[in-house]
Amino acid sequence: QYVTVRPNQQKLLQGLFIPYCKDCGTPQLEQAVGIVGAVIMPHNMYLHSALVKSRQVNRADKREVREANKYFFIESCIALFVSFIINIFVVTVFAEAFFNKTNADVNQVCANSSSPHSSLFPNNNETLEVDIYKGGVVLGCYFGPAALYIWAIGILAAGQSSTMTGTYSGQFVMEGFLNLRWSRFARVLLTRSIAVTPTLFVAIFQDVEHLTGMNDFLNVLMSLQLPFALIPVLTFTSLPSVMHDFANGLFWKVAGGLLILLICCINMYFVVAYVMSLHNLGLYIGAAVLSVVYLSFVAYLTWLCLVALGASFLACGNTVSVTRTLHLEES
Repeated sequence: QYVTVRPNQQKLLQGLFIPYCKDCGTPQLEQAVGIVGAVIMPHNMYLHSALVKSRQVNRADKREVREANKYFFIESCIALFVSFIINIFVVTVFAEAFFNKTNADVNQVCANSSSPHSSLFPNNNETLEVDIYKGGVVLGCYFGPAALYIWAIGILAAGQSSTMTGTYSGQFVMEGFLNLRWSRFARVLLTRSIAVTPTLFVAIFQDVEHLTGMNDFLNVLMSLQLPFALIPVLTFTSLPSVMHDFANGLFWKVAGGLLILLICCINMYFVVAYVMSLHNLGLYIGAAVLSVVYLSFVAYLTWLCLVALGASFLACGNTVSVTRTLHLEES
């Protein structure tokens, strides 16, 4: 489909390296924030650490640990690169093939292809709005029935992948908090049931045509949660008392810190732009209060982690005992 629609490669590269959103409205800004959270999911930060830890290697042999880290790094890069390419193909195909199309345009194409779903698009000149549900129908009308089923299988696979990573992440985290020592079957059954049951209820009782809005909201929420995963992970992987010879060097500390700062700035920019576009005083006030709380908590977490990394001049009061706890390897 990417080859068929032949997008402008120059504009594609420009969009990859110089992000911009010309004449964007509220829905587009929400999706822009969501893309950050959907691609860099906060819970996967913990999952990757757990997967590295799960490798059966001799921890006393530094060479084996380095080898395990190297291969997992390669494995993660390949997986993320494939995900990146798929995202480019999906976004580009929809942007190039269906941008500025009207409902009447799609209705006519669907009718000509004898699609049973042509009634989804009223015969008017309003701009086409594509969501997860209608997206597959549009692809089926333009590229044939096979595209419709490929889209459905892809969405199902993406949903299963997302559910499994979320469940595994929760499982690894809660094992540490609850000190669970159940059998693997019982542990997986409990954690999967807790994760999947609410999803089943939503899927059963919610109209499938309105699930896209909830999905966009969850992606935005994950984007806002990123600092709460990235800051502690960067801190713990930079502590020599925890990582020994494998602690982050100065380059990775600075690069990681700048990345976290960039993500926070992107989040706040899009949140402010999103709320301002709603033109509601009550929402302005609510967003301002939530933004202050959010930034305050991020600042507190950053301050605590900087103290743990050795910035003792920032320490005061009870934070000394907290940082000592972070440095205790055997606690």
